[in-house]
Amino acid sequence: MRTREEKAQLINELTEKLSGYNVIYLVDILGLDAQTTSNLRRACHKEDVKLQVVKNTMLKKAMDQSDKDFGELVEVLVGNSALMLSDTGNKPAKIIKNYRKKSKKPVLKGAWIEEGIYIGDEQLDNLVNIKSKEELLGELIGLLQSPVKNVLSALQSGGGKIAGILKTLSEKPE
Repeated sequence: MRTREEKAQLINELTEKLSGYNVIYLVDILGLDAQTTSNLRRACHKEDVKLQVVKNTMLKKAMDQSDKDFGELVEVLVGNSALMLSDTGNKPAKIIKNYRKKSKKPVLKGAWIEEGIYIGDEQLDNLVNIKSKEELLGELIGLLQSPVKNVLSALQSGGGKIAGILKTLSEKPE
């Protein structure tokens, strides 16, 4: 049994974790054997995703104390819950999807991604397809560079043609 001070300390630590991440997944991992859970933790660690089993009552209090609005996500805190914390929106979803090839768990209960709330396991495919900020920036830069490259290419090839025409015209006897 934990003392009131220990519980308060745990709630404060959870609140800090919730405040420190823009990607928070709530999953059910109940029923995974020790080896599978250990493999899941290892996969999360490799992808820089934090996995932590939490008590629902403590997590609810931490969510209330947090500076974020978790809205209806609080309602999924029933039964077994684990937190997956990340800085990239789709990493936890990809880990879950990969594990679901071999097992029915983890089950997605819900997610909070940069103020967006996703409820239910049926959201998993949508979350896998969310692009990270780096991916979006890469695509944007590619799109912005494309017209510039086209213009430069046209000028270079066209410039050669114009120079050739001018040279031919200048060499043409009058």
